[in-house]
Amino acid sequence: MSSTIPAAAESRRPSLSVTTKAPDDSTASTSEKGDSIIAEVKSTRPPRSFAKDVILICTVTLAMILNTANNTAVGIALPTIGRELNIVEYKLQWIINAYSLSSGCLLLFLGRIADLYSRKYTFIGGCAVLGILGLGCGFAQDEITLDVLRGLQGIGAAACIPAALGILARSFPPSPLRSIAFATFAAGAPVGGAIGFAIGGILTQFTEKTWRSTFWFFTGLSVICCIGGFISIDDDFSEGLVDRRVDWLGTFLVTAGLTFIIFVLSDGSVAPNGWKTGYIIALLIVGVVLLALFVWWEHYLERLHERGEASLDKWWTPLPLMSVTVWTRAQGKLAVVLLITFFEWCGFNIWIFWAQLYYQDYLGLSPILTMVRMLPMCVTGVLCNLVVALVVGRLPVVYLIVIGTLFTGVANLLFAVIDPAAPYWAFGFPAAIVSVFGADFVFATGTLFVAKVCLPHEQSVGGALFQTLTQVGTAFGVAISTIVFNTTIAKSSLQYGVVVNKSGTNAPRPAQLVAYKDAMWSGCGFAFAGAMLALIFLRSVGIVGHRKDQDARSDTTIRDEEATTVPSSH
Repeated sequence: MSSTIPAAAESRRPSLSVTTKAPDDSTASTSEKGDSIIAEVKSTRPPRSFAKDVILICTVTLAMILNTANNTAVGIALPTIGRELNIVEYKLQWIINAYSLSSGCLLLFLGRIADLYSRKYTFIGGCAVLGILGLGCGFAQDEITLDVLRGLQGIGAAACIPAALGILARSFPPSPLRSIAFATFAAGAPVGGAIGFAIGGILTQFTEKTWRSTFWFFTGLSVICCIGGFISIDDDFSEGLVDRRVDWLGTFLVTAGLTFIIFVLSDGSVAPNGWKTGYIIALLIVGVVLLALFVWWEHYLERLHERGEASLDKWWTPLPLMSVTVWTRAQGKLAVVLLITFFEWCGFNIWIFWAQLYYQDYLGLSPILTMVRMLPMCVTGVLCNLVVALVVGRLPVVYLIVIGTLFTGVANLLFAVIDPAAPYWAFGFPAAIVSVFGADFVFATGTLFVAKVCLPHEQSVGGALFQTLTQVGTAFGVAISTIVFNTTIAKSSLQYGVVVNKSGTNAPRPAQLVAYKDAMWSGCGFAFAGAMLALIFLRSVGIVGHRKDQDARSDTTIRDEEATTVPSSH
């Protein structure tokens, strides 16, 4: 596999960056350079005990559980929240969207802050925000207060998740334990989904404070995360670069651009005139332009540093928030992995979104019965990450990604041809079982690959980039499938002489079924597109995990035949 040397910042010169090129025929010399640099980094790290490693893995996994459960638990409690706070149904979704919007749009910025200053304290701060704002959500008395607090709470997730990925990459050198750590962290997502469904349903139904108890419960878990972080994460505050300036212009461009785009994708289908609404079109255009300007600005800053024209005396020349060349790591294969991640999250969340609506709105099942039908995917998710931990050091990554994305496509396919008269075991159960393979296989192997090819100073940014693609993929997939659903239900209803209203509640049942099936076909297409990309571009990647009998040098050295920019340390 050709990829990037994970070289540490070793230069003590005052320059902001050092560019080294590996000669075309000097793989061995490049390998030796990588080995010596990595050895220097390892020598500066204090020895860690096994108990400390276990606490660290449990702590970051609990943070991932909190991130997922904060949405699933609130989702199951939405009807109760609506009744108690007198929130109309179509506005309830913003209790979920506010959290997702802030957590998705601030990932790159807070990931960069973690890399520049301290992943440990960024992680702990993020967990503290999750807890404090969650406590406030439990005391909210009206819709606006709850929406604002949920939006602020999402900032905590945007801080702790990319920092956690950077912490894992730094704390565990290439080894079987690293594979286990990343697989366990990835397992936090399905476990969080299951805990969120279960705890949210139980506390909402059986406690006096109903949905408020859920927020307070997760506040307690946030406190545990903070304590675990203080105990198990090495202090890295002094490991920042000589240039710790923040790229504020880049931060504004990417945050504003992502905010507008994710807002449009979330709100386009329910806007007054749908996707034809004036502000939806305007914000979409502005968002795309801002992201284009962000890419140009980051490329400009990167070129300044490469030419040596950047200086600490020039306040407007900080290191870029996101190196544009990060997309070229491993000869562009990192970009392919990120694109596959986008497609997978499109397909996976299309299935989750429409499967729940199919059960509740079409079959008329209660939220609890719907939850029971979705629970098998959580069990499978844990098992999938166990499989990854066992085989990722022996099986080429292309097999795991292709199998996973194909299975996600099959889950959508089962619902695209579903027979409502058939028992749950014929379509619903196998779909729930296989749906999660793609998300868990791609998340675990993808984050391992990111950690392997990203340079030490961009580990959290790499993790943030990965997480951002999952967030944008979620919003994009649901938006596209909603367009398909609305278009199909309108056309199908006309065949029965019915003009559907905006909500589609007056559509004939046969037309509704066709619309659900067509929405699932779109999810099938996204997932299969990810599988095709993996088959075409990732066949030469090889193994990204590590096993005990691997040669240490091959584990710790990642060769790159291209230019590698190595930032200097302080």
